[in-house]
Amino acid sequence: MQNSETKSRAMPPAPGQPAQEVKAAMTGFLNDFKRFQGEIKSRLSDQESRLSMLDRKSLSSERPALSRAADEMPLHKKAFGAYLRTGDDDALRGVELEGKALSTSVAAEGGYLVDPQTAEMITSVLRGAASIRAIANVVAVDATAYDVLVDHTDIGSGWASETANQTETATPQIDRVSIPLHELSALPKASQRLLDDSAFDVETWLAERIADKFARAEAEAFVFGDGDDKPTGFLDYAAVADDSWSWGSLGYVATGASGDFSATEPADAVVDLVYALGARYRANATFVMNSKTAGAVRKMKDADGRFLWSDGLAAAEPARLMGYPVLIDEFMPDIGPEATAIAFGDFRAGYTIAERPDLRILRDPFSAKPHVLFYATKRVGGDVSDFAAIKLLKFGVS
Repeated sequence: MQNSETKSRAMPPAPGQPAQEVKAAMTGFLNDFKRFQGEIKSRLSDQESRLSMLDRKSLSSERPALSRAADEMPLHKKAFGAYLRTGDDDALRGVELEGKALSTSVAAEGGYLVDPQTAEMITSVLRGAASIRAIANVVAVDATAYDVLVDHTDIGSGWASETANQTETATPQIDRVSIPLHELSALPKASQRLLDDSAFDVETWLAERIADKFARAEAEAFVFGDGDDKPTGFLDYAAVADDSWSWGSLGYVATGASGDFSATEPADAVVDLVYALGARYRANATFVMNSKTAGAVRKMKDADGRFLWSDGLAAAEPARLMGYPVLIDEFMPDIGPEATAIAFGDFRAGYTIAERPDLRILRDPFSAKPHVLFYATKRVGGDVSDFAAIKLLKFGVS
């Protein structure tokens, strides 16, 4: 019996048994390692949460609310504000503004580009100002001039017969109107003490001052500019009687009285002015006059006693004269002898304004101490692009 038991103990294990034991041991080890790894991750997560909470508490106790608002300010606005207040341009170097970089190369040209918020504020004020800009054709260019090609002659034609030879007809002529860009500048100033005041919104103040200066300078140039370092105004061109009008001048209709409307039929001159303009321009035409002239015109009545002038029904809608909108431009001349005080035409076809889209600011803390000067520049040009699209009312006998 003992020998048989000894033999049974000495018998080798069944095939495959060691491999199963090793596999079971390895599986247990991996399970234990995963549990250990999970515990470490959980402890690290708890530790990070505690540290994050401590950081937030320490930051909230150290920084006031105004500082947090400043940190949330866009990077370019903070950099531009620092430049305006202190002249620190280090933060401006390489700052991206929606694809435009405030780089030192711009500074070498005389200033830094205005940030998009300030530039848009200035642009909106210029567009909202009562000037020819509101109704003219405005284009943005990157060159120093803008050329308009105008075909103002008609192509020849004739009736053809079956056997007769065809004769050569007239060839249309195309004129090139070149509109050079001129530099418009403004030079507002502020004391350094005012700039040091953090409650002072320097960007808004600067935008309003520049917009006011630019709007008035542009509005006057678009009417009376002589083209010498400024846009050419539409009233700078010679005015001739509409019956003898030719390209390169503006046609006018006379009121029949020197410095006034006709005493008998004052409204007839306004009607004649409207129908002196070509039919293809009348659909988009606008009257342009100043407030004094508008005060005289709005008293006019037709033969049935109805006023020619009607105020806009909505707040943003312009007043209308004979059904056409009226732009009040204070730089138009007053009623007087031989004055062309009223213009009527399709200014989107007749007058083109070309401008560079960027605005540059140069900070000068030295020239007017203790004040700081801000030299702002933009480039703009304007000229008549279609002489047939604008007609004038002349307060004269003929």
